[in-house]
Amino acid sequence: MYIPKHFQDNDQQSLFNTIRQIQTANLVTQHPSGLIATYLPLYLEETEGKQGTLYGHIAKANSQWQQSLTNTEALAIFTGPDAYITPSWYPSKQIHHKEVPTWNYIAVHTYGTIEFIEEPNTLLDIVTKLTNANEKNRQQPWQVKDAPQDYIQTMLKAIIGVKITITKIEGKRKLSQNKTADNQQGVIQGLTNSEKATDKALAKLMQNKLHS
Repeated sequence: MYIPKHFQDNDQQSLFNTIRQIQTANLVTQHPSGLIATYLPLYLEETEGKQGTLYGHIAKANSQWQQSLTNTEALAIFTGPDAYITPSWYPSKQIHHKEVPTWNYIAVHTYGTIEFIEEPNTLLDIVTKLTNANEKNRQQPWQVKDAPQDYIQTMLKAIIGVKITITKIEGKRKLSQNKTADNQQGVIQGLTNSEKATDKALAKLMQNKLHS
């Protein structure tokens, strides 16, 4: 990923937090037939391995695990809120017109060695942790044990676990850091006034960045 210096996020804890907030990623692997990608939720065990380990699962019918890997390196791409940035939001545009459109976004690329898991107890643990991570803030959290045990065992037979031991993480937070304070505020205001939820979310991230 091309990352100009002012957009770099090199803080591991910040990267881990971003992964947890986004939760879903495009998992890309190389096979004799070419590249295969699957969009899936992943959870992070940050103390497992030198740079953390990601876990998730895919359908057993998915050819990504059925085809042999040409190497064991995988890439999981996490993308956060993103938005088109119009030059009209920059106060400087009214002065010299030397502005062009761009796109603001957050992305984390995690590289690592991949394993596919069929062992039932490990699969159950993966499913349970993914569920708990997403149910924990609900008033009445649903738990895997709420479903009949034989039903869960049947469902587990239809999936394959995914384990990615992270070897490298790259983070990019393109939030107008290369613009003047006035232009940054103009972008924040423009995004805040937008009707799109992702625009508003990006505005909040930019605002937090300015005050961090």
